[in-house]
Amino acid sequence: MPPTQRIDNAIARTAVEVLADLPEGEGMHKDALWERVKERHPSVEDDWAAQGRATSGPLTFLQWRSSGMVNVGWLRKDGNGTWCVTGAGRASLHSHPDPDSWSSELHRLYQTWYGKRSRFELAESLLSALPEGTWVQADELASQVEVPAELLAQRLYAIRPEGWHRLLNENGAPPESAHPTSDERALADSLLETDGVTGPNGRAVPHRRLTKADLAQHLTDTTAEAGTEDTTKRRAWLVRGSSVQGTNLVRSLWLPQGVCSLPASRLREVPRGSAREEIAAAVDDAYAHAGAAERDKLTREYHAFLTRMRPGDIVLTNDGASIYIGVIDGPPDYTASTGGRANLQRAVTWHKTDDPLDYTDDLPEEASNRLTNPDAVVIDLTEFVGDLEKLLGVEPEQPVTERAFSLPDADAELAEALLFDQDWVQECIDLLRDQPQLIFYGPPGTGKTYVAQELARHLTGGKPENVQLVQFHPAYSYEDFFEGYRPRPVSDGQGATFELTHGPLRILADAARKHPGEPFVLIIDEINRGNLAKIFGELYFLLEYRGKSVNLLYGSDNGLGFTLPKNIVILATMNTADRSIALVDAAMRRRFWFLELHPSIGPADAVLGRWLARHGLPDDAARLLTELNNRIDDRDFRIGPSYLMRKAVHSHPRGLERVWRHQILPLLEEHHYGDGVDVEELYGLAALRAQLGLDGGTAPQA
Repeated sequence: MPPTQRIDNAIARTAVEVLADLPEGEGMHKDALWERVKERHPSVEDDWAAQGRATSGPLTFLQWRSSGMVNVGWLRKDGNGTWCVTGAGRASLHSHPDPDSWSSELHRLYQTWYGKRSRFELAESLLSALPEGTWVQADELASQVEVPAELLAQRLYAIRPEGWHRLLNENGAPPESAHPTSDERALADSLLETDGVTGPNGRAVPHRRLTKADLAQHLTDTTAEAGTEDTTKRRAWLVRGSSVQGTNLVRSLWLPQGVCSLPASRLREVPRGSAREEIAAAVDDAYAHAGAAERDKLTREYHAFLTRMRPGDIVLTNDGASIYIGVIDGPPDYTASTGGRANLQRAVTWHKTDDPLDYTDDLPEEASNRLTNPDAVVIDLTEFVGDLEKLLGVEPEQPVTERAFSLPDADAELAEALLFDQDWVQECIDLLRDQPQLIFYGPPGTGKTYVAQELARHLTGGKPENVQLVQFHPAYSYEDFFEGYRPRPVSDGQGATFELTHGPLRILADAARKHPGEPFVLIIDEINRGNLAKIFGELYFLLEYRGKSVNLLYGSDNGLGFTLPKNIVILATMNTADRSIALVDAAMRRRFWFLELHPSIGPADAVLGRWLARHGLPDDAARLLTELNNRIDDRDFRIGPSYLMRKAVHSHPRGLERVWRHQILPLLEEHHYGDGVDVEELYGLAALRAQLGLDGGTAPQA
């Protein structure tokens, strides 16, 4: 066994021994724990450094290894830095008395959990969804989800997800396979008593246990709700090899010898199937000189190559614009190679090496966009497996990505809802088919936001989940709109941490990418009130070039580039009475269609009359509004019809007067502030009625 591994084993084992010396249920902060480990092994940091590893590495390694202990149920953490050994962890020290066999068992259990983690998560979801006052037998649940019963019990009694205490043995007591301590057993008993399922002997009563048939049905329901992914499905990858330390390995090695590879001369031999944490520890040791971002990138790539790739997966590589496609035939293998350029290899059967695919013509456009980052060596292309299977010349086992989507034509129902001519609405849709961004602009009250919402409802088939509405304002930012770091309280409520949080556009884009055949609509209300360059950032480019990709500000694209899905339609509104319209620059104007909604021109000029006729009301209000707007010289301050399109305005004896005095006239007073115009005399309801010869031509009282 390599000396480095013996040091690692001793550190992890000693930490658990220190915790096991504490009374049951008590824990210790990780910093204090590390000091106790050093007391027992005074030379541990020197021994670590002597192996050519970073001086600060042992504590970091212990933190990584501790996550594995949590996942197999040997350790519990409180989220505030305090660690506590579980009953299963104490039992492991007795079952495996030396550090090396103990670490081997930890690695075995961790690999079992990691390989079936989705099944363990399914068991946790099932427990949290069980009917109140029921329990399940541990070995029956483990059999249903196809995981080892002992490991399931140990893990659940350590991490304690919702419903963990409902996992019992055949006698209705905490399972011995979890090795519960007296404290853990007492807590489980207390929770079961609260649930009301215990009998006089303190054990769960048999008639509250779910039968195998009930359990199977609940499992089916939980799987359907969660949309559980079949982890055995084929994946697809691109691995670059055309320029490795100045050598084109695709031509010289990969195609002739039937392999793909990664350079790993610095990396110690990490076992295949290793967890990300273990690979990260090895990368940090080997590449201590590199920055954090570079080490994270290397960790992702080695983890993909060693653990996530499987025989049968599709692999691509490119040599310039030529794309070669093949199928992975074997596990990863370390081998000697000149200059360490290809010492981590996988066997590949390459197809059609004499007739490669074309980067632009043959690959799906979004797959091509994934390949634009020259710094990415391993790229996950799993969502395009169906497309790539077709390129291999086999019948696709997974769906071929359907990238085409269509916008439905305007119909009479939509035109009726908007009170617009159907031809005008159809023109909106035709414009969006050509360029999927459109701004409705005009004075207040012309129904811009309503039109945008109704059009969005029509385009998405009435699916509210396919529509997002945001309102821009001067303080609105890229972080609000797309993504940014936001404070979140830690689990114990003491303090906060910062998490990258998605905004409405990122949420919509992720959903649109999963459903490429459906239209998704983003409505931006009052788009001109925000600082557009600040809000859109690098996304500005994507409004015009939907087929291209950009690197995101916070790197959440993992360096692969982000594209704005073509099935996202953007509808925006702009108030021309707000002089900030001047802030919309030419670049933004080029990216949008503009359609005016103005009370003096169609289609908005006829809306009020149609609305009144629909409700069986006289057209007096429409005539008054027309006369009012004829008297307003500044067309951007003319009044839209929506102020008068409410039933209360016409059903109450003084509804019209109230709207006129308390909504319309204040707008005009602001417009004429300081210029000496008598707003009441020029625009008052009495003056307009008198002009039109309508009854009630006297000044109303407030």
